[in-house]
Amino acid sequence: MDPLKALADAERKPYWLDRPIATDPLPPIDAREAAGAVADLAVVGGGFSGLWTALLAKEREPSLDVVLLEGRRIGWAASGRNGGFCAASITHGLGNGLQRWPEEIATLERLGRQNLAEIEATLMRYGIDCSFERTGELHVATEEWQLDGLDEEAEAAESLGLRVDRLDRDQVRAEVDSPTYLGGLWDRDGTAMVDPARLAWGLRDACLRLGVRIFEHTPVRSVRDDGRLLELVTPGGRVRARRVALGTGVFPPLLRRLGHFLVPVYDYALMTEPLPPARLAELGWRNRQGVGDSANQFHYYRLTDDNRILWGGYDAVYHNGGLIKAAHDQRDATFEKLARHFFETFPQLDGVRFTHRWGGVIDTCSRFSAFFGTAYDSRLAYAVGYTGLGVGATRFGANVMLDLLGGPDRAGSDWGGPGFGGGDTERTRLRMVREKPLPFPPEPFRSGVIQLTRWSMARADAHQGRRNAWLRLLDAMGLGFDS
Repeated sequence: MDPLKALADAERKPYWLDRPIATDPLPPIDAREAAGAVADLAVVGGGFSGLWTALLAKEREPSLDVVLLEGRRIGWAASGRNGGFCAASITHGLGNGLQRWPEEIATLERLGRQNLAEIEATLMRYGIDCSFERTGELHVATEEWQLDGLDEEAEAAESLGLRVDRLDRDQVRAEVDSPTYLGGLWDRDGTAMVDPARLAWGLRDACLRLGVRIFEHTPVRSVRDDGRLLELVTPGGRVRARRVALGTGVFPPLLRRLGHFLVPVYDYALMTEPLPPARLAELGWRNRQGVGDSANQFHYYRLTDDNRILWGGYDAVYHNGGLIKAAHDQRDATFEKLARHFFETFPQLDGVRFTHRWGGVIDTCSRFSAFFGTAYDSRLAYAVGYTGLGVGATRFGANVMLDLLGGPDRAGSDWGGPGFGGGDTERTRLRMVREKPLPFPPEPFRSGVIQLTRWSMARADAHQGRRNAWLRLLDAMGLGFDS
């Protein structure tokens, strides 16, 4: 089908956020509320990172006064625009974790699988209906050179006791039928599919039920330190808190140092109209797995609860200078490319139309997975750099931030009460948590490095995966750029 025709009626907004079930806005903070009692914990950011932090803080110690400040609406940014892959991995995949922390990988995988199980338990406990499905994920090879990578990943997964199935061409096409598939790997337990906006809204409601004070349309402009308390400056007044957790992702950080490690990358997605049973039967897909291909520039796709197909990825666009603009959320060249790739993958769906097209910025760092740290004498903690795999991993990061904030304050009192400990936990002892990624160079060198890397990745995909000298140098340095 002509990609332009398939896109002709597509709304330019995220599908997940474009539904009447969206929540009513909560009011911004006003001067009276801002001048009230000192909060035990102030959380900045109303995406998954901030919501999980607020919820877990109240679960650890119900008596805490927790306030959450969101600059716009709960879940409006990356948390409401993503593909809804809730992965167990906290290292952006087993391969990335093995490369960077081989001595910790068994622990990291155990903690990640435990984190996913606890997410499922939380949804049941609070009655959060976000179409959570433990489908697992298919990693498919569409070129011969990708098959060796699937074999290596299968061997590594099996050595850790993970439940994976290595599928040949016929077996993978029996799961999801595409003429482009040459083989696959089904990680049966490592991923759940969710409706990300309904997850964010459900976490919001759970936080409110536990007594978290949430203020939307309350951007935090700066942080000030009086030696004991931290002040968050907002248009409605200054919020004072004993501890602060930052969950702001890639947006201009309240800690300038984070800008050395983060770059804003734009990711794009399409959503089809619902497929009637007969059209869906042409694909198989009875087990409803999430799917990702194995190229450097890869696609991710999945079924929704009403049998639409979300189709995203491939282009990871960095705008020179690291500019973040709302206009970048729409990119017709990428939408047309994605639509063309969709029909190449599923030619039997000729005639299917797209109802939504959207994009948005995500935070990426040179190691692809989140990094953590503190400031202001460990009274502020942050977790950033999830690189698109934050739906599940942000809960792990929230626990890390609360662990890091668990020490006594200068007066010697335990600010958090029982359950927070002293900051020394299994999570905080991890090398992954203790170390930072390598920083990106300053502009204009940063833009040059990133664009050269993107070009090299595309070239590798076009030449049987052969990595040029530049990519091999980045590999040796532990740097990279992920699509």
